Amino acid sequence: MRYRKLGRTGLEVSEVGIGTWGIGGLDWGSRDDRRSRRALHMAVDSGVNFVDTAYGYGKGRSEALIGQVLRDLGAGPKPIVATKVPLKTGVWPATDDMAVEDCYPGSWIRGCTEKSLRRLGVDRIDLQQFHFWADAWTEHGGWRETVADLKREGKVRFFGVSTNDHDPDSVLRVLDTGALDTVQVIYNVFDQSASERLLPKCAALDIGVIARSPFDEGSLTGTLRADTVFAEDDWRRGYFRGDRLATAAARARGVASVIGAEASSLADGALRFCLSEPAVSTVIPGMRSPGHVGENCAVSDGRLLSAGVLKRLRDHAWARNWYADAW
Repeated sequence: MRYRKLGRTGLEVSEVGIGTWGIGGLDWGSRDDRRSRRALHMAVDSGVNFVDTAYGYGKGRSEALIGQVLRDLGAGPKPIVATKVPLKTGVWPATDDMAVEDCYPGSWIRGCTEKSLRRLGVDRIDLQQFHFWADAWTEHGGWRETVADLKREGKVRFFGVSTNDHDPDSVLRVLDTGALDTVQVIYNVFDQSASERLLPKCAALDIGVIARSPFDEGSLTGTLRADTVFAEDDWRRGYFRGDRLATAAARARGVASVIGAEASSLADGALRFCLSEPAVSTVIPGMRSPGHVGENCAVSDGRLLSAGVLKRLRDHAWARNWYADAW
């Protein structure tokens, strides 16, 4: 495993981290907690030292499982854990016409943070994040004071923000405040929009970048087909509804043909695409099984996609915003 600096935090994070929305269950079909714990242990054993979760994943189940693994590790080295504060309103994505005082009042930020601390079984959260953001909120509310207080009290080491889905520009203004240390953003072959404004700004400000959804919810793994059937409780039934799945599968085949010999598989190439962007500190694919861990961690070998392939992949960017009506 290779490591990169997480912006100005100074933390050295594994190039491949682990996203844990899936292990929380609820939105991803059936779950197997024992398999999830094995996957987390295997990830740590493979050199993964960055684990991303959220207060709302599985109504806290994801944080609780990570807490169990941290206890399993005993006195040994433990991964850096990042979590997120949800919008109090429960309505997402965040929009400019919402009031930040309703979405992120100081008491809510503090209360969620303290509950996450208990679930994780730790005294300090390495990286706390706002789960969604609207840039119109930047100059309003008491969120900055609460962030500063939690840091000063030692309950949070660093604080970051996660962008609205497929809207990297939703955090451009808030980065100028200097109050936030990292950005988490959707970045993959299909959605390259972060490279236009957000990633250059992060590089200039030394903001750590966490690339999420590298597989576009599975379409860039090469395992989804036009006739794939998702479980009733798998949220991707909405994300890939209608002709979206067939179109995604066809476009993924086009991406695979471009990556060609520079990756062992489409999934391998999708991760290498993210890591080929210098501004990216870590990429966090979901890994619910030990098999996924082995495949994904193998990508951290220093081989990036060539400039020629990256240039050709620009033509495979696919502008869409499915989250707005996928539910």
